[in-house]
Amino acid sequence: MVLQWDVIGDAEQSVLGDPVRLCSVRRIGRPGPDEAFDRVAMLVRKLVDAPLGVVCLVDAEHQYLAGQVGLPEPIASERTMPLTHSFSRHVVVAGEMLIISDVRTDPRMRGNPTIAQLNAIAYAGAPITDPDGLVVGALCAVDHEPRDWTNSEIALLTELAAVCSSEVCLRIARATAEDARKAAEDARRAAESAGQNLELLTDLTESLAATMDVDEAMRRLGRIVTGGLADWCVVTYADEPGVTPHVSATHRDPARAADMDRLAELAARSRTDLRAIVLAAHRHGRPVRRVDGPAKIRDRLSDAEIASIATTAGLGSSMIAPIISSVRRRILGAVLLVNGPDRAPFNDAEERVAAEIGRRAGLAVENSRLYREQRHMAEVLQRSLLTELPTLPGVELHARYLPAQDGAAVGGDWYDAFAQPDGSVMVAVGDVSGHDIEAAAMMGQLRNLVRGDAYGRDDEPGALLTQLDLALHGLRVPAAATVVLARVRQSWSGYAISFANAGHPPPLLLLPDGRVQVWWVPPEPLLGLLPQDPRTTTIRYVPPGSTLVLYTDGLVEDRDQLLDDGVARLAERLRTSSAYPGDALCTRLLEVAPHRSDDIALLLVRLTG
Repeated sequence: MVLQWDVIGDAEQSVLGDPVRLCSVRRIGRPGPDEAFDRVAMLVRKLVDAPLGVVCLVDAEHQYLAGQVGLPEPIASERTMPLTHSFSRHVVVAGEMLIISDVRTDPRMRGNPTIAQLNAIAYAGAPITDPDGLVVGALCAVDHEPRDWTNSEIALLTELAAVCSSEVCLRIARATAEDARKAAEDARRAAESAGQNLELLTDLTESLAATMDVDEAMRRLGRIVTGGLADWCVVTYADEPGVTPHVSATHRDPARAADMDRLAELAARSRTDLRAIVLAAHRHGRPVRRVDGPAKIRDRLSDAEIASIATTAGLGSSMIAPIISSVRRRILGAVLLVNGPDRAPFNDAEERVAAEIGRRAGLAVENSRLYREQRHMAEVLQRSLLTELPTLPGVELHARYLPAQDGAAVGGDWYDAFAQPDGSVMVAVGDVSGHDIEAAAMMGQLRNLVRGDAYGRDDEPGALLTQLDLALHGLRVPAAATVVLARVRQSWSGYAISFANAGHPPPLLLLPDGRVQVWWVPPEPLLGLLPQDPRTTTIRYVPPGSTLVLYTDGLVEDRDQLLDDGVARLAERLRTSSAYPGDALCTRLLEVAPHRSDDIALLLVRLTG
């Protein structure tokens, strides 16, 4: 048999295959019984007195019997026929009503298999149109005998076809409205998802930037990612090739924290499963999505306990995102994101977010590495500039220097002690403005100037600091610093301590009986500001067994309290710790530092002789 496409030709085929028309056919409804169209088919049989009434919808390959009466099984249930069996396709091609008394004599239809299959002899079909006037099908009346269709029957078919066309237009309008609603909902969800993803990345950036501890940064990453992107995740990274990788695991359910800690411990120890994750990240260099069932994922896990924990955590879809160093242009590790089986697989937008997470994690690792390197160099520089305390008769010296826990880890705090040729001892504690390597370098200059200016001279500390102001000004050294400079001499009553204070916290004195004195003096300008009047010297006489405490403001300064409160807190700790030996006393005093947001220099001078 010759197929219909060969019979109707290219022009007619283009009508049946018109995409706009086919879109209307699809929008009318799914193939199958349709109550509304079945009623119209029943009206055709009753009013036209035809044994078969059919509402046909025609696409490019089939005709669908949306409404029917009188058709035999299985056609009545299946509701679909190929185009080779369709009379109504000719109505669609012609775009007008088709009336045939005997299809066996019509050259377009006489070979149609429907003639024998349904005993279809007479055919009358009226076009059913969509809102644009395109013919989507036909309302048909079919008789088993040759028949001359009357004008009233033709008019009736035309009216009933118009009813079908109205129903078609209504359904298309509803479908269009539903599509618009879905599109708007999809757009809303996409915008909402985009907003959530942007918020996630913003939170991640702020959280990672708030710490230089890379382990803490990766834990924060896990908490943020499982809060908005995945049910659970594993993060692994290594700063350098060949070193033991760091592993952390997080679940959105806090009750699974212990399981995740165990999972991280096992992964770091066994390495096999962990290596597979990292190799996948290296191999692709971009996020890789997988939609595997729990069984397939378990099969890829070599460690039985890891597989058990992962199964309990929930296995569905997964995605591996590489942690990429933008500095060294290499992959440092990977983030494994996992969703449970009841959650949708990761989509394209989430893949882009995962790629950005990997980049930002890589930046956090690099920032931490560079920070550690800078901190190490700064601390080496800082400590190289601090004095090694001398051993002096009758004087026991103890000192501590602690860098700030945050920031550049280096600053301008310093302590110093040295013996004069006349047997007296010079001690100093100071603080150059700033918290960076420049401040440390300036501190080294200033400490050396203090030493050079004071050594071998018997001037009192006030005169020495006055001369130092002139030197800083004349040499154009851009230093601004607070400092306490003191000279300790033996005297008839024990010791005489003379000191000058340039804008520094007051010295403390622990007496042998446990009482503590705070040596407040009228404030004088910072060192380097060239005061108008000579600096003053204060002299105090103290008994043997006393301890002089000099310190920088990082030990007592608290942005929520007055400096006096911090000094009082330190004095109280000194009083209650009077029985401790020197090193232990230093440790006790350092404990009162409020936030460790500033460097601390501490010098204890115990007068034992």
